[in-house]
Amino acid sequence: MSRYLGQHWLKNPEVIKKIVAGLKLKKGETVIEIGPGRGALTWPLFEQCKKLSCSYIGIEKDVTLAHELATRMKNYEVRSKGKYEIIAGDALRILPALILNSNFLPLDRYAIVGNLPYYITGKILRTISELEHKPEQSVLMVQKEVGERLAAQPPKMNLLAAATQIWAEARVLFEVPAKDFSPPPKVNSAVVELRIKPGELKKEGLESYYAFIHAAFKQPRKMLLNNLATGLAMPKNQILEVFTNQGIDEKTRAQDLSVERLRQLAIAMSQPLE
Repeated sequence: MSRYLGQHWLKNPEVIKKIVAGLKLKKGETVIEIGPGRGALTWPLFEQCKKLSCSYIGIEKDVTLAHELATRMKNYEVRSKGKYEIIAGDALRILPALILNSNFLPLDRYAIVGNLPYYITGKILRTISELEHKPEQSVLMVQKEVGERLAAQPPKMNLLAAATQIWAEARVLFEVPAKDFSPPPKVNSAVVELRIKPGELKKEGLESYYAFIHAAFKQPRKMLLNNLATGLAMPKNQILEVFTNQGIDEKTRAQDLSVERLRQLAIAMSQPLE
């Protein structure tokens, strides 16, 4: 793959085994791999799919690599009831249409996996968050710092964690040193798991919640009261009244609140979450 696509090839087979194991595929599921590249993770996934009669879809942006993978796939002896397909294109555009239209997918039984180029991690997470039918599980290789932010808890809550943990349980499965890639990136990586939460908010509720947390985390070092007064254009005395009712100290910062507390506060601030 061209370097402009930001790819670093994973070369440690033990890490690849841990990713496949962390995916915890179930019989008959579909797995979507974002950016299979040269297939380091793809072929071990195939072996797992054969055992479990799973289906596989790979979305590869590099047309040359996608063609090579598709050719190799045709020559691959797949003794399975599953389906296998490589799609050339941008996952950011293909994924939403694929989930809506593909007859590959039992919509409550699919998973996403990928070694993501660092520069698209945020966009991929947003794309997944906006899917009408989200994957039961996503296992993604991301920059270590991003993984830590995704899984953060109070008092280190942040906008990325608040935006993701509203719909998924996030945790770091393991870290991956830079030496396990070729060429090695400048920073270490982490493999994170996102597991869908039951009883997810409806689209309108998520939009209101996202608007609220963008105001809450606008300037993280500032007190929550000041951020909300500015971001929501609300009088401070009105906000303080809500704080009192919710048992929140006026000097609280957004980073001190859990996702559930943020959600409750958003409701109390008259955001139409339900």
